[in-house]
Amino acid sequence: MDNAVELTGVHKAFGDKRIYDALDLAVRRGETMAVIGPSGVGKSVLLKLIIGLHRVDAGRVVVAGVDITQLAERELRELRRKVGMLFQGAALFDSMSVGDNVAYGLYEHYHWPEAEVRARVAECLEAVGLPGIEAMRPADLSGGMKKRVGLARALAPGPEIILYDEPTTGLDPANTRRINELINSLQARLGVTSIVITHDMESALAVADRVALLSARRIAVVVDGETAQSSPPAELEEFMRGEDVDEQRP
Repeated sequence: MDNAVELTGVHKAFGDKRIYDALDLAVRRGETMAVIGPSGVGKSVLLKLIIGLHRVDAGRVVVAGVDITQLAERELRELRRKVGMLFQGAALFDSMSVGDNVAYGLYEHYHWPEAEVRARVAECLEAVGLPGIEAMRPADLSGGMKKRVGLARALAPGPEIILYDEPTTGLDPANTRRINELINSLQARLGVTSIVITHDMESALAVADRVALLSARRIAVVVDGETAQSSPPAELEEFMRGEDVDEQRP
């Protein structure tokens, strides 16, 4: 099976703080990969490397067959058409209506007639279970609705890969379940590749084909979802029990 995303020998630091040392991760085309780990270990940085918001210090990041470490900013913008991202907190523009928020990526990447843009916006809001709310403002939405509008915005340009940054953080159990079900249904219906960053093991197991544990500046464990549940490796079991994972392990 070919890979949608590959990180090979990735090193990253911010000043004196080392985030990754020779990190390797391969995400297969069409799968959902959950990346888990304790707070502060660098999970969200991983997504920003994949879309080129941060650059690696060394190593390779290959997205949809393209080594993005070699791309200029203009070329990165072209590649981002293939990647949608649901940011933590949804990151909606408060000054825009819901409809304009969802349309944002379409205006940025395409030159479609307005009627086509509006039809796509309506389709994406329908896909996340929020039809007909285009005229509402983000301030009028609940936390769960904001996440779903953020997901509709990520879907609008028709990405091959969707990145989820802590999609269930701050949500109640009912909305957490709804977001997990959306991740699963979109993967099944659209065949997209999904990478879900989370510290919530229950959500990870609800959506993931495979689970990767980020620890000690590397991917320490990658297992399929069934193994993660039934017979997890020692480091993963420690994390699942809520024990501290030593970030300084060699």
